[in-house]
Amino acid sequence: MRATMGAQAATAEVSRLRARLEQMQGRRLDAPVLPTLPALAALLPGGGLRPGAAYSVAPSASLLLALLARPSQEGSWCAVVGMPELGAEAAEQLGVDLSRLVLIPDPGARWLAVTATVADVLPVVAVRPGGRVGDAETARLSARLREKGTVLLVQGVWPQAEASLGIDTPEWSGVGDGHGYLTGRTLTVSVTSRYRPLPRRARMLLPDDTGGVAVDPVGLAEAAPVAGRRERMRAVG
Repeated sequence: MRATMGAQAATAEVSRLRARLEQMQGRRLDAPVLPTLPALAALLPGGGLRPGAAYSVAPSASLLLALLARPSQEGSWCAVVGMPELGAEAAEQLGVDLSRLVLIPDPGARWLAVTATVADVLPVVAVRPGGRVGDAETARLSARLREKGTVLLVQGVWPQAEASLGIDTPEWSGVGDGHGYLTGRTLTVSVTSRYRPLPRRARMLLPDDTGGVAVDPVGLAEAAPVAGRRERMRAVG
């Protein structure tokens, strides 16, 4: 009897803390999320991108485009701000629906104002910050994201991010003894968040031999890169 009462009290306390956290953040932890590609969904909190939240993304064009692919395929308009080198061809190869992609290569010094304006009308916005952002500006933009239900993908560090996505140990394939064509790349994608004490990791093909994204059959989720694999060529991008 005493054990049952203790369990009920613990459950009630967890529910109280959960409600308090949701109230502070302005959203439910189990709220619907925008879908992502299956390889990435397994790593993200809630299995997708949470509307109203910001995510910190490593400086990898491939990873960023992979995050935009599924939302655009499902009908969500996406914008990319401040990344002039990002090409439409690369976006299409990674599955982004170009008919729902808006590119703003050079927003200038007012990049933050441009980002906030775009976030008012489009559900997914990716940006490379053009300078430092103060606490007050971050708070205003965060409130705007929650109000509109917009997902913000920031290429770089961002305060109070829902989750941070990083990459490690990239390895290209397709090059023989100093010659040949690059056909694919494996790398470790890791996701840390405020909801998990430890990061989730998976070895992925990004891109694979079709230009898409897939879990590396040799490197399963939660596993470190396989030891002893011959490194052929390293690159970050």
